[in-house]
Amino acid sequence: MKTVDLITIFNRIFSSKYSIQLEGGADEPMYLPANSTCKNNRLIFRSDYISSALHEIAHWCLAGEKRRKLIDYGYWYHADGRSDVQQKIFEEVEIKPQALEWIFSVALNHSFNISTDNLTEEARPSQYFLKAVSNQAHVWCVKTMPNRALMFTSALTDFSGTDPLHSSFYQFPRN
Repeated sequence: MKTVDLITIFNRIFSSKYSIQLEGGADEPMYLPANSTCKNNRLIFRSDYISSALHEIAHWCLAGEKRRKLIDYGYWYHADGRSDVQQKIFEEVEIKPQALEWIFSVALNHSFNISTDNLTEEARPSQYFLKAVSNQAHVWCVKTMPNRALMFTSALTDFSGTDPLHSSFYQFPRN
């Protein structure tokens, strides 16, 4: 799949109902709500990276109506070089988005790499984080995931022919 296909699928499903456009080519990913100069919400991913697009889509699928009115959903972001405490907070809020990204990746037969998003430290994901992301993906294999995520997963499945809702996909190698 190319990012243009991903953009087409996302925009076809969500553009009119949610006034949103998925776009690539950014130096940094960003969600921008509609404003006086732009009538559409914009979900912007890094460069032409499918993984970045899937991750940003996962965040959007989880964000509630109030959060979708705020730049980057009103979440904090600490750049590289986080403290241990900041990294633990990051991992906690990234469990569901990364689990969804993983499901989307499997639906596209695209590789998934869990992210600590902390490049200056050679941070490895904690065992807690690995297990929590895996567990959340397993839950969504047997229980309904959020509606927008389910719609997107279904569209990806239609495109690729891969059904990602089998828990056997969501295992990290043991160290």
